[in-house]
This record gives sequence, structure tokens and C-alpha cells, in this order.
Amino acid sequence: MATEIVIAQTTIDDEGQAKALASGAVENRLAACAHIDAPITAFYRWDGAIQNDQEWRISYKTTSERLPDLAEWVAQKHSYDVPEWITLPVTGGSSAYLSWVADETASS
Repeated sequence: MATEIVIAQTTIDDEGQAKALASGAVENRLAACAHIDAPITAFYRWDGAIQNDQEWRISYKTTSERLPDLAEWVAQKHSYDVPEWITLPVTGGSSAYLSWVADETASS
């Protein structure tokens, strides 16, 4: 059976923290890679008021097997009370790339 690959995403309001969340996940083999998008503007309701903040989106490429560990690690490291955490299934892609993701996230 082929390994299921997923993309998990979060956002954070500090570029340095975004870099730490991205590099730490890769260093710990929780994700094969992580992309940080250029700053985006987020509008959302929090504590009864509309908020408007600059954030960086981090997209992790990982396997469904490593996803629970990645989710737990991000929750521990993240500074938000309720961080965004969504996952997207990867329904296709180059077999070489998908194999690389699986190899890079394999538990030792």
C-alpha cells in the first residue's frame, strides 16, 4: 500500500516564529519540507471583535503516519491560544517527490 501524503497548514503572526516552526518540523523529521508564504492579511473574529493581522502561512509536507506527531509538536510550540491547523490530502503528484516525502519523514 502506498504511503498517504498530506499537507498540513498553520499561520502565525511573527516571521521568526514561522521560520522556527518550519525548520524545527523538518529537523525533527515530522515534515519533509515546509514552505512559508509571504505575509498575508488575516481578518477574523476573536473575543467578539473583528481583528486584522499580518500572518505567515506554513505548509508542511508530511505523511498521514507522521501527522499526529507533527500536530502535537506544532500545538506545543505555537504561541496562539487556538492556532489554525488544517490538513489537505494529496491526491496525486510525481512518484519521485511523494517517495521523497515518505523517506524524509520515516521514523528512525
